[in-house]
Amino acid sequence: MRFLPGLLALLMVACGGDRSEVEEPSAPRLPQPVELELDDQGRPLPSVLADEQVIHRGNGEEPQTLDPHLAEGVPSANILRDLFEGLTTTAPDGRIVPGAAAHWDISRDGLVYTFYLRPEGRWSNGEPVTAEDFVWSWRRVVDPASGAAYGRMLAPVVNAGEIFAGRLPAEELGVTALSPTSFQVRLNDPTPYFLGLLTHPTTYPVHRASLEAYGSAHVRPGNLVSNGAFRLLDWQVRSRIELEKNPHYRAADSVIAERVVLYPFEDENTEFNRFRAGDLHWTYQVPNNQFRWLQRNMTEALVVAPWFGTYFFSFNLNRPPFRDNLPLRQALNLAIDREILTEKVTRFGEIPTYHLIPPGLPDYESPIPEHADWTQDERQAEALRLYRQAGYSEDEPLTVELRYNTSENHRKIAVAVAAMWKDVLGVRTRLINEEFRVFLQNRAQGRVTEVFRAGWIGDYQDAFTFLELFHSEHGRNDAGYDNPRFDRLLEQIAGERIPSRRRNLMAEAERILLADQVVLPVYVYVSKRLVDPRLRGWDNNIMDYHLSQHMYLLRERDPASPLQVTDEN
Repeated sequence: MRFLPGLLALLMVACGGDRSEVEEPSAPRLPQPVELELDDQGRPLPSVLADEQVIHRGNGEEPQTLDPHLAEGVPSANILRDLFEGLTTTAPDGRIVPGAAAHWDISRDGLVYTFYLRPEGRWSNGEPVTAEDFVWSWRRVVDPASGAAYGRMLAPVVNAGEIFAGRLPAEELGVTALSPTSFQVRLNDPTPYFLGLLTHPTTYPVHRASLEAYGSAHVRPGNLVSNGAFRLLDWQVRSRIELEKNPHYRAADSVIAERVVLYPFEDENTEFNRFRAGDLHWTYQVPNNQFRWLQRNMTEALVVAPWFGTYFFSFNLNRPPFRDNLPLRQALNLAIDREILTEKVTRFGEIPTYHLIPPGLPDYESPIPEHADWTQDERQAEALRLYRQAGYSEDEPLTVELRYNTSENHRKIAVAVAAMWKDVLGVRTRLINEEFRVFLQNRAQGRVTEVFRAGWIGDYQDAFTFLELFHSEHGRNDAGYDNPRFDRLLEQIAGERIPSRRRNLMAEAERILLADQVVLPVYVYVSKRLVDPRLRGWDNNIMDYHLSQHMYLLRERDPASPLQVTDEN
């Protein structure tokens, strides 16, 4: 593995040198919980519970909306899973379990699902949740006028494609309220991942009367009516979002937490310091350059686990310099040393990758590009050849913008990537960081973006959740990729009933996507958090779904200060 002199210097800047490993922060004394004792129903005894059941969570970027049909990004989804509930939901270990629906029937051919809603299901204002609520909500999702970013998630439903294209009204969607508590869905083809898809916020019901009364303001405190375990109490933009237990929730008696407070942190170091000070019970992420210190000093709190997601960069294919210039995109891809990025920059066990879909699926294996088996020197030599073929050289270098949302970890990766492009090819890179909402807006509009940070955490455990993003009509196809052959493959995959053939079609679709160099894959995610030892109801799962309704706080064994910071190292 070759370290170029300029790259080494810039990596030192990107990572802040090794000062974090020399000037270590003092190690906190973590609070120790009392021993957990359960009753006959498996619930914690009141005597072991903390007096105050208020959970404080770090939550990444500020959500742009709390409308489940319009929201984008993991931070929004975290909150929406507390506020709303779909037909299915997830257990702490990630298993799909009944949610708003108590049970369901599936026809023998796999084309008709009939969901039986819980009669005790209620909105946060006490009104019953009905099958008609789901009918109206799903019609809203597929209606092009609604602007639902993930509307195509409902593409398996009968007539959804025609509605997306504007050839049919939303009322023709294949969903029916058979009775107030019976909701039926007709699919075009058997869809193996359908029950998992229903845990996504896009499929949640919204309260029609509130939306029609308040318009876009229906998501504000006092206006938002939801059907989940919590309801919205307060939203201080860029400061905190506070939820309180929903007394009308169908399983309110099983929810121990009384309130949940979620904080947006764009700076991982700020979040880390808030946890050390005892202000948070778990973090959204941690600073990459603190990994070794955390391993030595906070092993009880550090949680690192595989995550079903890929970190990548994407090219805007609708404008220069990347439109109709495949060699240039290939050159920038090959010039990146993923091993250096994961070992020297991210440093949290991330897995370098050359494909889009992460490993771990029981019935899918990604096609491996030829260059994945090359040495880095071979990749760099080919990158330089392609760069010249694309029309650039040392005398006429490429000048490009690399855009990312505000985050110290994203900044470090962007600086390192720019350094690699500079050292290997001579590329001049302008780094542009943007607040998350602006970043998403610019990506979607595609008017100013050239190269931009991207990433995807699977919405359900199937390779299709990654592939469908690049359908020419998908709302999150920010690269502007438009390949009719790829689109046809996605349609074949949706209709294929034989697992082996479906698997082969998905592999071919990913091969085409990688060959067209739409994305520049970097690494497979791991989730990395600090979790207070007193917090229970947390389990690792590959989807990284952690619903607050499963969580509670144990009493501290030593009732002294919650997180005493000492001078011990």
